[in-house]
Amino acid sequence: MKKTIITLFSGLSLAASAQIGPEVTSWIINTTNATGYGGISSNVQQVQYSTNNVYVSASCVPGYAIGPWAGNPNTPSNQNFVYKITRTPVQNMGTPTTVGLGHIGVWTNGVSIFNVSDGMSYNNAGVWNRNAYFWEGASFDNCLGHPAPNGEYHHHVSPSCLYNINASTVHSPIIGYAFDGYPVYGAYAYTNVNGTGAIKRMASSYQTTTTATRTNGPAVSSTYPVGCFMEDYSYVAGSGDLDARNGRFCVTPEYPSGTYAYFVTLDASLMPQFPYTFYKTYYGVVQTGNTGPTGGHNTITESVTTYTGNSNGLKEEEQNISCRIFPNPATQEFIHLFIDAIAQNNFTIVITDITGKIVRTEKNIQPTVSYTFDLNGLSKGVYFMKISNEYISKTEKIIIN
Repeated sequence: MKKTIITLFSGLSLAASAQIGPEVTSWIINTTNATGYGGISSNVQQVQYSTNNVYVSASCVPGYAIGPWAGNPNTPSNQNFVYKITRTPVQNMGTPTTVGLGHIGVWTNGVSIFNVSDGMSYNNAGVWNRNAYFWEGASFDNCLGHPAPNGEYHHHVSPSCLYNINASTVHSPIIGYAFDGYPVYGAYAYTNVNGTGAIKRMASSYQTTTTATRTNGPAVSSTYPVGCFMEDYSYVAGSGDLDARNGRFCVTPEYPSGTYAYFVTLDASLMPQFPYTFYKTYYGVVQTGNTGPTGGHNTITESVTTYTGNSNGLKEEEQNISCRIFPNPATQEFIHLFIDAIAQNNFTIVITDITGKIVRTEKNIQPTVSYTFDLNGLSKGVYFMKISNEYISKTEKIIIN
């Protein structure tokens, strides 16, 4: 397969996961022993939950292809994380917790979220702090990530391979959780916070305000252009859709009663837009155990249930794969697949011809996401698409005209 393009569709049914909530069901769990970079088990290895917490065990290596990293000598390694995410997030009514360096949250595939900074400043004075997207962007791979010196693969900005940044007509999915327990969404949401209005790209409320002279910093130049430092930006209330944390309280498909939510931000050209993810301080109360250089290795000391993708009380045989394949009959260019919401994930797609010969294979296919399969090179005729994971399967006939 030459390329898979992901497109999201609206009208998703959340009935299958409503009992335990998206904080448990949003994770991309590796149920097939799939491996990623360096042969390391990819995505999330296990999700466990109690009444109050979710524990996410992950290698920090995604299922999509990563690398190379120009000028970056580091190599991704298995981080063996066990992140602890509260199931009952609450607003911090006291002193807000600063969004620090290192991992500040976790994407739904178990990869670390890093903040806007690369941890360095002009003349190491701590006044003009460097924007990682400007200073390290050249070392980002095609998915806009790179490994830290400790081998921790991470994204400072919207992870372009995790969800479809071109799906501008539907609400973006949850693509991560901050360590205060509030969700991180992709770039698109309802215009109005009450869940009404057209879908629009969420605009950051940060604007560049730097003049040619920076107090105690370098003058604006080709070496130090506007935007290369975090302090080149100022929050301008009302100039965008989001608050100073790059979030807002709003209705979302997963939270019909409303929730505080962070958003990744993209500009009109769909390039990462400052501050990229959540910024400066957390909205909610941050639990201990996740942040800092040694954070993310929590020990589970309470009774938990393992979420397998079938924790909604249904028997496996009662779960039917409902999907849409279109156009069918197809052209010799492409075909779309959309699997309706189901308490299963990580499907493998195998397309065979009439003789049983495998002509296309794609792994880590998730429900509620539309995939486009390249059919170039296939002859006209009848083919069969098998959709399966270790629990259930379904086969559909495809005709190529």
